[in-house]
Amino acid sequence: MAKITFKGDGVNTVGSLPAVGTEARDFTLTATDLSDKSLSNYKGKNVILNIFPSINTGVCAQSVRTFNEEASKLDNTVVLCISKDLPFAQAEFCGAEGIKNVEMLSDFRSNFGEEYGVQMADGPLKGLHSRAVVVIDPQGKITYEEQVPEIGQEPNYDAAIQAIS
Repeated sequence: MAKITFKGDGVNTVGSLPAVGTEARDFTLTATDLSDKSLSNYKGKNVILNIFPSINTGVCAQSVRTFNEEASKLDNTVVLCISKDLPFAQAEFCGAEGIKNVEMLSDFRSNFGEEYGVQMADGPLKGLHSRAVVVIDPQGKITYEEQVPEIGQEPNYDAAIQAIS
């Protein structure tokens, strides 16, 4: 269980992020076209998991914008933006913002949040994901993980990008 904060108040997650050096667990999430997408779909690529509570908040939206910009500069890399938002809301955001370099995936009908330890177990956002970043190399090993300590704080984009080498 990770101890984080939301507006300064303590919040717990249901577990901890998978450790650096371990094999990334496969998952199945829902794309904006309602198709299923699994981690195995991206085998052989660097994968950045940008995990957050909801696309309809300022910091979450900024993380998608920032990773969208950075993803265009990275070879053999895909950025998966993961939340419990419905695929329709994710698609609407990307269309309105011109987001084309990341893939939005919804955890609205899977257990990704529990499997990756990011589902909040208590607090006002209970049931949503915490803000976290996981980087997975082309062989499926985790090379970087960050559980952002305060929900309203942006992740360390530079560290995530540097983990791809």
